[in-house]
Amino acid sequence: MDYKNIQELIKTVSDSQITCFEIETEGIRIKMEKKEDQVVVERIPASSTQIATATQDQLTRKNIEMQEVHATNIENDVSKNAAKTIPDENICIVKSPIVGTMYTSPSAESKNFVKVGSKVKVGDTLCILEAMKLMNEIESEVDGEILEVLVSNEDMVEYGQPLFKITKN
Repeated sequence: MDYKNIQELIKTVSDSQITCFEIETEGIRIKMEKKEDQVVVERIPASSTQIATATQDQLTRKNIEMQEVHATNIENDVSKNAAKTIPDENICIVKSPIVGTMYTSPSAESKNFVKVGSKVKVGDTLCILEAMKLMNEIESEVDGEILEVLVSNEDMVEYGQPLFKITKN
């Protein structure tokens, strides 16, 4: 089984609903397992003292209306803050094309390929991903500046995991 076949296999399993896959062929054994990220959204009241006061007060029509207005204001504030966190169109997120180990420099003694604030051009090496003893250079697809490095040296990365944020020029 050659490298391209393994890459295609990884992509196929990643794009499918399969959560666990194992194959043994030509003396090579490959096992892949997907673990879905769980997102927990929890609504926390603005202030617990407001809740205690509301339960102790007699519920009148005016009280209920005021609480509804307050709740609406909090929801509006939350939606405004959520709008600020939406990624800008000028930001490119470089994702891992394979599962492997990330290296930020060519050797332990060398400088990192890039760091926050580095200017990059299309084709510049951002990092190396090692998969099955093969070293794969990950190159920039845009001209820009490194905004954030999302993975540390020698960390294991998953297929599709964000590695870098680059602001486009």
